[in-house]
Amino acid sequence: MPNKIHHFYKYLFSSTTYYHAHHLLIINLLLLPTPIYLFFPDNYHSMEKKPIKRFWEIDFLRGIAIVLMIIFHAIYDINYFGRYGFNLHSGLGLYLARAASVTFILLVGISLTLSYSRAKKMQKTNNLFSKYLKRGLKIFSWGLIITLITWIFLRGCFVKFGILHFIGLSIILAYPFLKLRYFNLTAGIIFICIGNYFKNMTFDFSWLMWMGLLPQHMCTVDYFPIFPWFGLILIGIFLGNSFYSSYIRKFKIPDISNKYFIKLFCVLGRNSLLIYLIHQPILIAILYHGTKAIQLCGVIY
Repeated sequence: MPNKIHHFYKYLFSSTTYYHAHHLLIINLLLLPTPIYLFFPDNYHSMEKKPIKRFWEIDFLRGIAIVLMIIFHAIYDINYFGRYGFNLHSGLGLYLARAASVTFILLVGISLTLSYSRAKKMQKTNNLFSKYLKRGLKIFSWGLIITLITWIFLRGCFVKFGILHFIGLSIILAYPFLKLRYFNLTAGIIFICIGNYFKNMTFDFSWLMWMGLLPQHMCTVDYFPIFPWFGLILIGIFLGNSFYSSYIRKFKIPDISNKYFIKLFCVLGRNSLLIYLIHQPILIAILYHGTKAIQLCGVIY
């Protein structure tokens, strides 16, 4: 079994498809101590004594994204253990991965506005930038750990600027934009257009790789450059400032948060980081032992 799992990690790490689905078990284990607010800043004050108002639809959308991610990973893992030929580079597989990534990144932008609005509402604006700086650096530091670990295991295809590097840097870069609204929408679209323009180009230098300028023959298993992905952060900030300014919902929506189906996804959304960290080890264990059981039944009968 250890040999099988080792080859499974190697197989997944070497796949470009996993670029859309983030990291694996070994990285998940490294991230277990990471507080959930590092990924979703609107949870930052949730550890305070006084309970804060939550917007159930945000948790619900996070829950949807988590489910999409689990479905994609399950199909991906089945491809390996079951040797099926599901196409994950286009069609439904690609849409699942993209939908999960886009939703999470948009929610990071929205969450930043919620955190900022709540801080202003609670009159806790002193040294606010330092809090975002510290938060961003913490996430970026975890990204550097991912870089080190993947370099040890993968060498040439290690993570150079992945999702954690991107989110950490974006939290810092987004601070000047948190008060803005329509400017962010325009800037976000421009970032996305520039990123799409450069995506098929290569350059003979690597020092701007984090911006989206791909060096020649670059190999990496996780890549979220500033262009175009920071555009989604800015659009998320625009959405947050448009629909949740001053930490008040600006639109009417029926409160169906007590419905079982909605509540279930909200719970998943509130515990998104924990699920993100443990779902792959669970899927691997289930599929591995399930495959072994089927093989054993075939031998017996």
